[in-house]
Amino acid sequence: MDFGDGKIRHAVSHTRILRLPRQTIATFGITSIYYYLVTEPVYSGLLEEKSETVVREGRVVAQRPRIVTPYYLSQLEGFSSDARRYLEMLIKKHGPSTPGLFYAYKNEPKGLTIVAGSLPSVVARINTEIDERGDRLAAIIRGEDELWDVSLLQFIYELTRRSLEENLLQLGSRGLLRVDDEGIPVDARLRIEELFERVVRGDSEPSELKDELERWDLFTEYQDRFFALFRKR
Repeated sequence: MDFGDGKIRHAVSHTRILRLPRQTIATFGITSIYYYLVTEPVYSGLLEEKSETVVREGRVVAQRPRIVTPYYLSQLEGFSSDARRYLEMLIKKHGPSTPGLFYAYKNEPKGLTIVAGSLPSVVARINTEIDERGDRLAAIIRGEDELWDVSLLQFIYELTRRSLEENLLQLGSRGLLRVDDEGIPVDARLRIEELFERVVRGDSEPSELKDELERWDLFTEYQDRFFALFRKR
């Protein structure tokens, strides 16, 4: 189904985060947030007496925020030509080694149910359930039924915005935002060391390590260690 920019803007402007998680995104670990995305069904105008609410449930899993540079992002696949042009502008304006945070998310839908009752009453019941189980990482989002995934993305954007300052402060306090003489953030060097260890343990494929080295243009620097991994096997 093709939606124009107007409908997307409408969905964003009508998205309401009714309950935010009590915690922000963890700086040094994985954060798993259970969400309830509630909408009025598209056929709600046809209902004369009884009301119904659509409840979509799932998890948004946020990986540990990673320190990256405009150059690193320009090496990732999946960006459109317009996005790549924007990255080139960032490199020109700020330099290729300016550190920033990259957040990676995975949506794991759990199911959809249609519940009897008005949207406010359903939200009240969900809030009570969350309070009773003491879940600090649960969220409730009110969205638009046709573009519910746009509403979910708006929630992710808001969650990222709220977490950014704390994540930067914690990373900075550990010196992980520093950039070495080659323009590589300290955090990136640590991730490379972690990937080497994961390959040795058999928890990661060598191709993942190779891709990371190439994105930072560091394969030549690490190639002796990389090829030594295969001599140990």
